[in-house]
Amino acid sequence: MNLLKYIKGDKVIWTVVLLLSLLSILVVYSSVVALAYRYKNGDTSYYLTKHIFIVSSGICLMYLIHKIKYTYFSRISQIAVILAAPLLLYTLFKGVSSGDASRWLPIPGTSLTFQTSDFAKLALIAYVARILSIKQDVIKDFKQGFLPVITPIVIICALIFPANFSTAALLFLTCLVLMFVGRMNAKHLWLLIGSGVIFIAFLVMIVWNFPDAIPRGRTWKARIENFSKGDSESNFQAEQAKIAIARGIVPQGPGNSISRNFLPQASSDFIFAILIEEWGIITAIIIIFLYVVLLFRGVRIANNSERTFGSLLAIGLTFSLVFQAMINMAVAVNLFPVTGQPLPLISMGGTSIWFTSISLGIILSVSRETEVKMEGGEFATT
Repeated sequence: MNLLKYIKGDKVIWTVVLLLSLLSILVVYSSVVALAYRYKNGDTSYYLTKHIFIVSSGICLMYLIHKIKYTYFSRISQIAVILAAPLLLYTLFKGVSSGDASRWLPIPGTSLTFQTSDFAKLALIAYVARILSIKQDVIKDFKQGFLPVITPIVIICALIFPANFSTAALLFLTCLVLMFVGRMNAKHLWLLIGSGVIFIAFLVMIVWNFPDAIPRGRTWKARIENFSKGDSESNFQAEQAKIAIARGIVPQGPGNSISRNFLPQASSDFIFAILIEEWGIITAIIIIFLYVVLLFRGVRIANNSERTFGSLLAIGLTFSLVFQAMINMAVAVNLFPVTGQPLPLISMGGTSIWFTSISLGIILSVSRETEVKMEGGEFATT
């Protein structure tokens, strides 16, 4: 039986997803040893079984989503973005806390938690793509073009910001790229960028002088100070990650990581360092190449889409995933302060893997629709 006939959309993206998912299972199984001894009496099979289930169900979810005509997500985004705001607000006050941040809501009847910012991120990107596509005739106008787009961006990012600054910043940057691609007036974009720079400067001043004045202010200040100092004592996680990377010059082999016993987030935030330690620098370069391929194919899908909404949707979701991957890898090699962003398709996670799968399913849905049109001879692309 030819299984490929049931799979539509960009085959290269399918290949990238399957390769990264397989590698994820292997690396997560190795990196959860310390976690298993801490919480499950050394039973790593618990985390392996859970991760295989989540990855497998994510791929199934991606398959189901890619079968849906992507234009339906335009309408769905209207409802989703309205739901996102109260969900984020409720999470801030009633969510499950980790450290000093409330980011999750428990899923009743399961041991899983639901990170509302993942839902809000997907909803906002789809909604911004919808508004930009609808407003193309008046996109240069401040009142009719700029304000309807920037208002939901500011609301959603502001609600994510107190608990997860890096996600809010990444989402804002993705929306900025979308607005640029969507032909927003350059003056309005520069106004937005200037306002963002002023806000960041003001935030840094407040955090530096009055860290307790805003939620997580002391945590942000500590991360920046630790990153700038660069010494072993204050920058423990980054130091252990660098040790893992240095050991990866000569690959230690699967399951032979030492740093997994010291890195607090070995299976999520710093899984790239563990991957290098066990599989070597060459494998890391291949991983980076696969993300670049994902970016290239996403842009290609956007270029080939006959609808503005499809193009913007593919661009926004692709950039969001690849930006997140690059930030995670930059943190692992100590180019950025610790952000808490997982590595898409590789890090151990729950609903975050499912939302990544949904995003990829939507991208493949855009590709599938283009494929069907081309096969039917309805239009041609160069």
